[in-house]
Formats: sequence, C-alpha cells, structure tokens
Amino acid sequence: MKRSHVWTVAASIAAPLLLATGGASAAPASTAGSGWGSSVPFTNVVASSPTTGGGYPVPSGSRVPEAGTCGGGPFNANHSESWLAVKPGTEDLVGASKFFFDKFSTFYMFYVGAYQMPSGTPSGNNQVQGYDCVSTGTQAMPPSWTDSTDPNVDFDTQGRAYQTMLPFNSYFDATKLHPDGEIDMSYSDDLGRHWTKGNGGVPLEPTNNASARQAGHVEDKQWVAVNHIVGNAFQDHVYAAWAVFNGSSIKVRIAVSRDRGRLFDKAVTISTPSQVGPGVTYVYPEIDAAGNLYVSVVSFPPNGGPSTMYVARSSDDGRTFSAFVPITTVTIPPGEVYANTRFRSGIPATLAASPTYANHLYLTFEDWDAAAGQADVKLTQSTDGGVTWTTPVLVNDNSDAPGVPTDQIQPSVAAGPGGAVAVAFYDRRTACPTDASILPADAGRTNFCIDTSLQAYKDSGSGAVPVGTNVRISKYTWDPEQPGQHLGGLPQYPCAGATDPCQRGSGFIGDYFGLAVSGRNIYALGVSTHYPSAVTADEKGPIYYQQQVLATVPRTDFGAGY
Repeated sequence: MKRSHVWTVAASIAAPLLLATGGASAAPASTAGSGWGSSVPFTNVVASSPTTGGGYPVPSGSRVPEAGTCGGGPFNANHSESWLAVKPGTEDLVGASKFFFDKFSTFYMFYVGAYQMPSGTPSGNNQVQGYDCVSTGTQAMPPSWTDSTDPNVDFDTQGRAYQTMLPFNSYFDATKLHPDGEIDMSYSDDLGRHWTKGNGGVPLEPTNNASARQAGHVEDKQWVAVNHIVGNAFQDHVYAAWAVFNGSSIKVRIAVSRDRGRLFDKAVTISTPSQVGPGVTYVYPEIDAAGNLYVSVVSFPPNGGPSTMYVARSSDDGRTFSAFVPITTVTIPPGEVYANTRFRSGIPATLAASPTYANHLYLTFEDWDAAAGQADVKLTQSTDGGVTWTTPVLVNDNSDAPGVPTDQIQPSVAAGPGGAVAVAFYDRRTACPTDASILPADAGRTNFCIDTSLQAYKDSGSGAVPVGTNVRISKYTWDPEQPGQHLGGLPQYPCAGATDPCQRGSGFIGDYFGLAVSGRNIYALGVSTHYPSAVTADEKGPIYYQQQVLATVPRTDFGAGY
C-alpha cells in the first residue's frame, strides 16, 4: 500500500537462508498448548536474505529523501507485505514483497523485490529492476523513483510472471510538485530474477506532477491477474487493475494485454459512483475456470460506518462488465488499529476464483466486532458468477478465555487444482512466548504476538466446505513490535507515517500476505520477526527485522481427496 487514507487527504551481509522445520517432528497442538485443535506437518523457510540495489537515503533531520541522492546500497532490513504465485502445473513459485532500503525503515523507504523459489524452495531474491537509478542508470524522475510498492504477481501458462507496478516519489510537501507516481507493468521469464517493463515501456496510467499530499490524481492499490486456463479463448491475457484517487473521489481502472504484456489497450474506468459510491478501492481481479474476469472492490462510505464489498464480472475479456453486485459489509476497527499494538489493520478482504469450476468465487475478510473488542475472519462464496453470495461464516475456530478476546486478521484466500481452497490469516490466539526474539516488555502478553493459521476447504462442485479445523503453519510466534533496535541512531521499526517516534496506527507489518495452492501443496509467504538478522544493533546483538517466511503444507496432510 502506497499510503493510508489517501482519499482523505549499512553494508550488504551475505547470510545463509534459515530453515525452520515444523514438520512431522513438530509437537502436536494438544501438548504444545498453542490453542489450535489439530496440527499438520509443515515446513518454514526464511525466503528473505541480504541483497543490494538502488535506493534513497534520508538526510539527518528530514523525513523525506533529497532528489539526486539515489545510489547503491543494501537491502538487508525489513521485508514486509508479500504476495505469491505458483507457475501452473508445477511447484515453481515467484514471491514478491517490500524490501526496505538500508537503515531507513522508519522513514518508509522501500522497493518491491522478488523471490525465486524453484520447486518451492527459496533460492534467491532481488530488487525488481527498472525503477531506481542503479538499474535505469539515471537519476531522472522518471524513470527512477524513490519507492515502488504493493507487491502482486501472477503467471501465464508459458511461465512468464507479471506484476502491476506502482513506483512513486516520497515527497510529502503539499507546496511542491514532483512526478508523483504511475502504473506500469513488469514481467519476468526467469522466476523473478530479471524484470522488463511491458507496454513498450510506457505507463498504463501516466505520470502526473503533484505532491503526494495534494488531493489530486494519485494512483494506488494496483493488482494483476492472468488467464492461465489452458485452451481458453483468452489464455495468457493479462489484466492490470488499480484505483485513482482524486480527493474524496476514487475510480477503478483496468487495462488488458492480449500479447503477453508487450502492449496494453488504453485503460478504462469500470467503477460507477452510482453503483459503488465515490470512495472505492482495494481492487482484486480474478479469473475462473471458464475465463470469466471478476473485479472485487471495497467501498468506504463518506461519513463512516461499515464498508461494502462489491464484485463485477466480464465474460468478454474485459471489454464490458456487469453492474457491480454488493457482496456483504465489513467493519474496520476505529482508526484502522487493533488493540494493544500500533500497526495498522491492512486490506480487509481478498478474492479468489476457482480454476476448477466456472462461476465459483470465494471472498474472505476480517470483520471488527466493536462489542466484543476483537476481529474475526469470515468467508462468503458464490457459485453463480457473483450474482448471489452465501451468508458469511466464521473461519477462525479459536476459543478465547473469558474477557481475553483475540484478533484474527489480514486473511488471504487462494484456490487451486482439484477444487482445493485455502484461507490463511494472522492469528493472535496464543500469548507471547519468552525468547530472545520477543521484546522483554512483550513476553507473556495476550492478543499481541502473531502466528499464521490455515483453514483448508474443498469444493466438489457445490461450493467450498471446511476440511478439518484451523491449523498453525508458523513454527514460531513473533512480536509485531520488533525490530525494537536502532542502527546508526535510527529506529529500525517500519513506520507508514515516516515519523520518529512512530505513532499508533502508523506501524507497519504489511497490509496483506501471500497464499497459493498448487497440485501438491499449499504455500503461504508472510512476515516473522523471530529470526535474527546478521546486522548488529547499536544496542549490540542482532536486529530482529521483519523477514519473509515461506510455509509449505502438503495437500495430502488434509486427506487423499484434497
């Protein structure tokens, strides 16, 4: 996410990948006291490792970079917010996340980076090229930018991976004009090692000179979907969607490529204020087994209150769309901040379409219960192309102690071959442990530290039904207040507000994380601060940066029929 509420106006260190196995040797939930009713074998592998690239330092006494100061430097700090895609018919993965630059996490300086995972095994990671002075060879803005953001990735049937890119300039001065941002498409033919700008190098949504704080034309919340249905009339067509913010008005735009990203049709607006209201964002395109294109959005009422999720459908390759259909409402916590901690809540909903059954859709969302003072994860689905939706059902099955509610947040949903569906979410059902990665002040706290939970579902043609109960797929519980250390006198905690100290509601653990289902496995790519980095803090000892951890869960764990 580029910024919140837009509409309201060190050296590189070579380090080995870390392995944490939560497989068959993992203690069963009944003896681990973890709060999960069952367990499955799984593995955790740290996918993020130190690399280098181009970025901007933030000068002392400032909270923004200076033009012309970009240069080479380390990406060995926080890695927040991720997405994940599996190459159809294989176990090859490409992941993407934010890579925070050097020691400037608290000033929100980052670029999108990619993870190569052949056969489901992390093997390397790198900055996505084409948006910084090192890979473009120039300080000019554009093509160089101070940041790129919002990782998203999808494959076509020939193994090409695509991302709808949002490069922007982090200049928050309402009196000065700069190239603010644009929407691009980049693609990779080698599992994310090297990236090429699509559309002939021309933006899908052109650059505008503005301040990031002005209520003008600002692009954000972009996403990609690719038709990888073999034999479909629209096979390998690429759909890029995003939101354009104009003060209190937001419109959803989409562009289509029918030649594997080489060129795109001119972008068109598909949202109508009379259907979805003026404040609509969080755009997710998805493709079902028949090649139908769906776009889901969340509409925020101008005067507050519950938000409404909508979906529209195109059966003609994105040329025309149905009217947006309301799905259900979602309530977001006050100020987008959950109890105890200072990180913001993130994107409330994600959509998946079945590659097995035409017209089958699954939407998961987090829902805040003000009376109970906690958040739950819910699921609704459609088997008629989004025309009608089931009553939302609870996904998380935790049993909280009386008076000690816990949050289950930031759910992702994915659908894979053979009717497999999965929902994963960040889970605060267990108390913080006591180990070196937990800040002393946080040890033992409840509704505070975080795990990742998974719920499997199977769709046999009549809709997705649960398979078993929630299972834990993170071996270690992690502290969202890490890193609490300093480097070069600067805090290393990532702050979306770009302030020191970081204020409540500005902390950042990412606004979403990745989930994918292959023929053999369920994969999740998400944050953990459990693993010590090789960077030494001012306070001595390692810095506990946010790392990206790949969880792998064999589908056979849930039975032969899954």
